[in-house]
Amino acid sequence: MHHHGYLWVGPKERFDDEALRRPPHPEPPPAGSKPELIQRYREVAAAFVTADLPPLETAYWLVKPRSLVRDTWDQTREAATWLRAQLAEYAPRFASSWGRGTTELTTLVDSALDRLNSGGDVSVGFYLERPAYLSVAVVTCSPNRSKPDLPCPAPLNEQLPLGRHSSRSKV
Repeated sequence: MHHHGYLWVGPKERFDDEALRRPPHPEPPPAGSKPELIQRYREVAAAFVTADLPPLETAYWLVKPRSLVRDTWDQTREAATWLRAQLAEYAPRFASSWGRGTTELTTLVDSALDRLNSGGDVSVGFYLERPAYLSVAVVTCSPNRSKPDLPCPAPLNEQLPLGRHSSRSKV
């Protein structure tokens, strides 16, 4: 088992486009459906796996392009360290004062570490100024507990793009 980190920051309006954040229904519209319904289904089915938007279900990050994996770890503590670093970097821009303090950040990361230790995924998000949205996720892989049939986008022993792989630091 290992973990992949994902980060997305972008306009709130784009984040709110839920059609591109949910997987398409497993069955396409039935034959004889309106052409615009069939076309929309095709567009969403093709865009879901390629869009960099955070999926509504955290495990579905695993079907996104491998290039979206920011880092990979075999230890939960390393994944939690990365999560802490991402949140600390963006905390000054949080739209709400909650989460900016050390206590809130420590509580959030400790909770994430517990969840990762139990084999779960972690996904946190904050509204940022301007209005923008920050989504940070750590997804357990090989297998994922909630979606064990999803393939691993980047096995631990393979090098990730841009030299990102298994950062080693302390929480």
